[in-house]
Order: sequence, then C-alpha cells, then structure tokens
Amino acid sequence: MPRLARQRGHSDCILRCSHDAVDVVGGLIATRRDNMSGAELLCLNLTETRRRSIRVWRGIPLSFSDWRPDPDAMSCFEMVRHVLEADYLYGQILRERRSYSGASPFADRKFEDVESALAFASPYRESLLETVLQLSDEDLNTIEIDRRDVGYVRKAGDFILRIAYHEAVHAGQMLQYLRMADAPRPSIWD
Repeated sequence: MPRLARQRGHSDCILRCSHDAVDVVGGLIATRRDNMSGAELLCLNLTETRRRSIRVWRGIPLSFSDWRPDPDAMSCFEMVRHVLEADYLYGQILRERRSYSGASPFADRKFEDVESALAFASPYRESLLETVLQLSDEDLNTIEIDRRDVGYVRKAGDFILRIAYHEAVHAGQMLQYLRMADAPRPSIWD
C-alpha cells in the first residue's frame, strides 16, 4: 500500500496533481509501506479523487465551458470552480472546526480555462492537504467539526472523507454533463 512520508526539514509537504500523475512536492514522497496513518490515507484519497477530477475537467471542450443541462444547473466551468473553491472553504472549516462564513478568494472569479483555475486554486489545495497531514489519528477521531447550522456535527476524519465524496459526486456529474452534451468523456479508471 502506498505511504505518504514526510522527509525531515520540509515544512511545505504536499502532493500536487499534474496531468495524470502525482508529483513529489516539497518532500512528500510516495513509498511502499504497510502502515499508513489515518491522515496519510485521507490525503491519498483526496489526491486520487483530485487526479481523476482533473482528467475529467481537462476533457471539457472549451466550447462547452458554459454549457449546462438546464437553466438552474451549474455550467461546466462553474462546477469546476465550485469544487476548487471547496478546498478553500473546507480547509477553513477544518481549521476553525465550525462552519465558515467569511469571504472566499473565489468570489465573483471566472476562469478562462481549466489550467488557470487549477493554478489559482493550487495554494488552497496545498493548504488543505497540509492541514490534514497535521492531524494525528487521535485528532481524526476526537476533533469535532460543528456544522449544526447546516444540520450536522462530524468527527474530523469523517468530515475529510466527505470532502473527497463531494468532489467525486461532481466528477460523476460532470461525466454525465459531457454525455448529455454528446462530448467525448475521458476514462477515469486506471
């Protein structure tokens, strides 16, 4: 089973997805070990989910960027922006341990293409992954994320799993958008 290991002397240890591979950034490396921490498993899940999302997003023809299945639905690029913005919002929620109501750097921002959206969002993704990696197994099982305002309180580990689930749902939704628009759909299975 892959293990995400931090090399000594690196404080900016994160994974970043690039094309179809996971790159080593700032000393975080993938190795073969049997004993992953909960935070490392969660980061692996988040990273693998994002890698597949990026495959789907890069498959959106620019001519379909504003396409939506109906007037009330998000457009293709609005959905990409929504998922990328979630990294910022979920990171804030995780650090504050409660719902976040502050301003978002994504507010009113429109992206011309997927690559510019990914570049803008990269620091927020890195921050989210670093926040997750700082959590011990005990933290994942004892820290509560209080979102009573939207109907739930969850342990940090459960909350982080749902971050990846949220993204995976939108990846499937985007694949359906592409099917409905009769556009080619990239394979996410490898």
